[in-house]
Amino acid sequence: MLKATGIAKSFAGNEILRGISLEVERGELISIIGPSGCGKSTFLRCLNFLEHPDAGEVRVEDVTVASTGSWRRADEVQAHRLRSHVGMVFQSFNLFPHRTVLENVMLAPMQVKRMSETQAKHVACELLEKVGLAAVKNRYPDRLSGGQQQRAAIARALAMKPSVMLYDEPTSALDPELSEEVLSVMRALDAEGMTQLVVTHDMRFARAASDRVLFMEAGQIVESGDPDVMFANPREAGTRRFLRTLL
Repeated sequence: MLKATGIAKSFAGNEILRGISLEVERGELISIIGPSGCGKSTFLRCLNFLEHPDAGEVRVEDVTVASTGSWRRADEVQAHRLRSHVGMVFQSFNLFPHRTVLENVMLAPMQVKRMSETQAKHVACELLEKVGLAAVKNRYPDRLSGGQQQRAAIARALAMKPSVMLYDEPTSALDPELSEEVLSVMRALDAEGMTQLVVTHDMRFARAASDRVLFMEAGQIVESGDPDVMFANPREAGTRRFLRTLL
């Protein structure tokens, strides 16, 4: 479903990603864990070219985008094609405050996919029902709890019918009860076969819900494996140190 090869990224001479490669099978839910500053979020943003890697290649479905450091208009056109297969959910929700929840979910299908207003409304209502927000579809974001806003953001990403969903710390700004609302939606999507990559500090979710856990440190994937094995008996010293601080 998704293949990343040799993803490298530096900022002001500081090497953030050091040639990361990763293959994700269709329907996998992968949690990416690791200390702050290790490059997790940068890697996620490079997968849909919100951040342009200095080097490397990403393939999603039948679309491949390669980066050699010089970014051309043709590369951006290809990246746009790739993004049409990838949904992204951010830590800070990023809903349009002047639009209702329903309008937020309808907007991208109408603008990008040229979907009719009637069809977009039908799709949006179905998705808001799926994430438990049908009753508040006509409210504005500032009238919602943090958990509701994040579920609305997930519905908005799903409205584009992506093949892969990427989440960057989707529950870090939420208290445990609201976090559970969001995580339950992600579990339901996993049960339906959606491919998902999640950058998270929620070790309980990473262990219970993931098909695979990746541990990143200093811009590299240091260890990858079954969640129960990773949490009970990690191979690498860096993984053991990190988990000891959180568990």
